[in-house]
Amino acid sequence: MNSVTRTSSYTTAAGHSPATRRTASWWLSSELGSVRTARRLTRDKLTDWGFDEQIEVAELLVSELVANALDHAHGHVRLGLSAENGLLRCEVEDESPQLPTMRTVGLDAERGRGLFLVETLSRSWGGTPTPRGKAIWFELPAFAEAEADPDPLDALDAFASLAA
Repeated sequence: MNSVTRTSSYTTAAGHSPATRRTASWWLSSELGSVRTARRLTRDKLTDWGFDEQIEVAELLVSELVANALDHAHGHVRLGLSAENGLLRCEVEDESPQLPTMRTVGLDAERGRGLFLVETLSRSWGGTPTPRGKAIWFELPAFAEAEADPDPLDALDAFASLAA
């Protein structure tokens, strides 16, 4: 079984207890409007769960994964969210067995940065084959970090140095 995984180590803020197990899942159509729908579903569910600090990053990364699934796969897409033991996991499943690869793109490229954003802004991410195709997932701390969050501008600087 092929899979890809990347992990970093983060510590959740002191005083927060691990989240109880929470899950939500939706099937999205194969239309471009599903990216907007996925962002709304993510925002609404994380608001319900009280994970306000993670909404912006989760929305951005979910939209990247859903857009990739719509662009490179076929059929319906499943968005899954779960929270347990201090981690928020977002998963996008599609019907293509092809696991993604991160590629280096030029600074003037209009596409190709989605996985770089997932790599930079998530605690960990990966891809796993499923009976229907594959699931690409990422994890974020469910609570605010005890240490500073990665700065998105630092991520862009790192990307620029790779492209040079």
